[in-house]
Amino acid sequence: MKGGHERRHAPATLRNREPILEVLKRVLPQKGALLEIASGTGEHAAFMAPMLGDDWTWQPSEPGADALKDIDSYAQERGCEHIRPAIVLDVTKKIWPLERADTILCCNMIHIAPWEAAEGLFAGAAKILPPNAPLILYGPFKRNGEHTSPSNSEFDANFLKSRDGRWGVRCLDSEVSPLAEQNGFSLDEIVQMPANNLSVIFRRKA
Repeated sequence: MKGGHERRHAPATLRNREPILEVLKRVLPQKGALLEIASGTGEHAAFMAPMLGDDWTWQPSEPGADALKDIDSYAQERGCEHIRPAIVLDVTKKIWPLERADTILCCNMIHIAPWEAAEGLFAGAAKILPPNAPLILYGPFKRNGEHTSPSNSEFDANFLKSRDGRWGVRCLDSEVSPLAEQNGFSLDEIVQMPANNLSVIFRRKA
C-alpha cells in the first residue's frame, strides 16, 4: 500500500518478466518508443523499461482509466524517467491516442478478450508502426489447432471460456498469423517461453 492506495499485484510478472526482457533486448531496434498494450498492473513496465537504457521510452496503456493509478505508482516507485504516464487505449477504437511507436508489446491480452480485440490490435498497430518494426505478442497459443499442453487446454476451458464464451486461447497458425498478414505484418519468429507460453514476433511489412 502506498499513499492509501492498495495496488494490484500480478504474480505471473515475477516469473515471466526476465524471459520477456531477453526477447526484447534481442529484437528491439537500437532506440525508440515502445507502446505496451494492456499493461495490467504496470509491473512489466517498471521492471523492463530501466533495463532497456536511455535510448528507449516506454508507454504503458490500459483500456480502462481505473488501472492507470497502479501503473504509474509502480513506475514512480521504480524511479524510471523513461516510463511515460499511462494512457487509456482501447484497441478496438479506430483512432488511438498516439500517432507513432517503434515497437508494440502486448502480453496476455488476445486470449482474455473477444476476438475483436485482436483485430483492433493489428489494425491499429499497422497505422502507427513504421516498416520492419516489431509487434511482439506473449501468451499461450494453439499450434495447428491443438493446445501445446494439457495445462493450456484446462486453462482455456475452465478459466477462459467458462467466464466468457468470446474468450479463448487463439490458434497461431489458423487465426493470429492470417490476421497479421491481412493487416500487413509478417511472422518473423516464435520463441518458446516458460509455462507453455510463446513470444511471437511479427514485423510490419514495408
